[in-house]
Amino acid sequence: MARPDPRRLEVTGKSQLTPNMLRITLGGPGLAGFPEDQTSAYIKLRLPDAETGRDVVRTYTVRNHRTNEIDVDFALHEICGPATFWALNTQVGDTILVGGPGPRKLVHEDADWYLLVGDMTALPAISGNIEMLPDTAIGTAVIEVMDEADIQNIAKPTNFVIEWVVNPHPGDDSHLLVNRVRNVDWSAGNPSVWVACEFSTMRQLRDYFRSERGLDTSNLYISSYWKNGSNEDNHKIAKREDATALA
Repeated sequence: MARPDPRRLEVTGKSQLTPNMLRITLGGPGLAGFPEDQTSAYIKLRLPDAETGRDVVRTYTVRNHRTNEIDVDFALHEICGPATFWALNTQVGDTILVGGPGPRKLVHEDADWYLLVGDMTALPAISGNIEMLPDTAIGTAVIEVMDEADIQNIAKPTNFVIEWVVNPHPGDDSHLLVNRVRNVDWSAGNPSVWVACEFSTMRQLRDYFRSERGLDTSNLYISSYWKNGSNEDNHKIAKREDATALA
């Protein structure tokens, strides 16, 4: 089945959420026919690449979905790739081609408790996941941010705990997130664990959850959203090679 053509959306808003997180709001006539209730789904942004002169595609999460708008949050990095460059420089009234949405990656609703882990690139998806949990849900989220000022208010169930890890150098000091996760109390019952972060950190956490905690695909979703020192194209190659090695 052929993929639908990307839709052209208009930049309708731009706001600095925290020092290292920028929100771009997209809407306009091109959003007509966009499926309902797509918070936490992924989309594909077609962006110009100044280095190559060609367009590139980058994957992002729908942070919020309203009737006529979607919010897309960009974690800002020291190395400014095409997506960060576009987000920093775009203005209200500009347009961009957007593919998708792709399916949401959500926690398992029938779990006894939940553990969500990620860095700032996964913060939009984690936030959406937490906000969609029933108020009776129990669990923990461990979220790495670059600065204390990057901590966000997330609507959460009453008995759900959010732990923040401050790491000014994500990708370089991966042990900070890994060690905090290892210290999370492991509750009784069937967990649903959701993880998305930097590639090398993901591999350490995957080994912990599979080898030490005995989880598998029935109760573990784990993915890398980026690779330290690599662009998205090279990151995709690394992910394919890693998947092949596991097969």
